Amino acid sequence: MSALRQRCRWSESDPLLRAYHDAEWGVPEYDSRALWECLMLEGFQAGLAWIVVLRKRDAFRAAFDQFDPARVARFGERQIVRLLDDPGIIRSRAKIEATIGGARAFLHMQQAGIDFSDWVWELAGGKPIQNAGPVPASTPLAETISKELKRRGFKFVGPVIVYAWMQACGIVNDHAPDCFRRSVRARTSRKTASRL
Repeated sequence: MSALRQRCRWSESDPLLRAYHDAEWGVPEYDSRALWECLMLEGFQAGLAWIVVLRKRDAFRAAFDQFDPARVARFGERQIVRLLDDPGIIRSRAKIEATIGGARAFLHMQQAGIDFSDWVWELAGGKPIQNAGPVPASTPLAETISKELKRRGFKFVGPVIVYAWMQACGIVNDHAPDCFRRSVRARTSRKTASRL
């Protein structure tokens, strides 16, 4: 039955992409840690196809302590060398250091009383943006979020990366109009997320 479903064209080239599209892509995410993990993975994707990151996602999670920001923020040179030797991930020193810095920035926001999920969803207007036109590479909102993330110390968060993250996390709904996933539900409800 799933083979007969109409999907976004980009997801049809690989079974892993298809499964990711059907279960995750574009589903609103309200968990702060999960949003941060996705943003870090989007940074690793810079210059590469998303399928490369998707195939390595389990290895990334193992290498980065399940993307626990408190643990990743403590990574130093020893952990960086270990990660650069890990064939399971994308071995870019700049991207590894950006992820460590991103964990520290995430924690600084938390320590200042800023919940990452509340912060980004407030910038987005509190609910998923339903895109009805051609899919852009970036938007004015992505540019605003990018600037704010950079101001807070995040790296590899240019507007194109940020927009891809917004699509992945359901901040914007860019499923094709005829895609069976155009109408999606949140992975975590706002009420539940506020208690996390």
